[in-house]
Amino acid sequence: MEMIQTKDLIFEYAKHDEEGNIIGKNRAIDKANIDVEPGSFIAILGHNGSGKSTLAKHMNAILVPSEGTMWVNGKDTKDPDELWNVRQSAGMVFQNPDNQIIGTVVEEDVGFGPENLGVPTDDIWKRVEDSLKAVGMIEYRSHSPNKLSGGQKQRVAIAGVIAMHPKCIVLDEPTAMLDPNGRKEVLRTVEELRKKEKVTVLLITHYMEEVIDADKVYVMDSGQVVMEGTPREIFSDVETLKKYRLDVPQVTMLADELRRRGLPIAKGILRTEELVEALCQLN
Repeated sequence: MEMIQTKDLIFEYAKHDEEGNIIGKNRAIDKANIDVEPGSFIAILGHNGSGKSTLAKHMNAILVPSEGTMWVNGKDTKDPDELWNVRQSAGMVFQNPDNQIIGTVVEEDVGFGPENLGVPTDDIWKRVEDSLKAVGMIEYRSHSPNKLSGGQKQRVAIAGVIAMHPKCIVLDEPTAMLDPNGRKEVLRTVEELRKKEKVTVLLITHYMEEVIDADKVYVMDSGQVVMEGTPREIFSDVETLKKYRLDVPQVTMLADELRRRGLPIAKGILRTEELVEALCQLN
């Protein structure tokens, strides 16, 4: 069974006039189909307005399809009787951790989710400790979140999701407000968790460098899935990515330019080490 699956998913926002009357609809997702296997790392790319964040909100039933179906851990998100199960299965981490952190002390914030799930008190504190250890923030358990850096706050937000023991973590542009070091810190934490806890990770991003280790990449444009494949397959087609207003990793761009100038370099170079090895083999 797939962890997350969609079938011809459509979502439309209602457009209103100044008096609040509905005057039309805007289709944000247009017959999107994705399949996410348990334990995998899936990335969804797209420029602003492509529909990727709208799709992410369906994975926790914050939004439900206008047409088509979204299943999370086999549960139909449109079924109100399954809402609790859906939200226990898929935890969301948003772009701005300040919108997700509500406690005045780190450990209280991390324990908020399990408490709302009805977890016994002794189990809550064990989950809090285990989750903070997992993201490397246990020494900050008694700190105020306001005193933490952006990267540290995001790790606390991730710990809060982990404490609820979801089968899947959906990260909606979690590094958009962080500096490069903060981005690396958060992504390293997530990848370590995926390997250790066997959770499914779905990353929504527009930073190309963040997806090179993904098992599969989906590219969205105008609400549709327009490309899918491994990172190497996706980044082998630089021109198509440019058409969809997406950048590519700098080393991929350099390799593509060298190939255009006649050097026999393979498509889909993802890392600097690969390019160096390819150039060394030319001698």
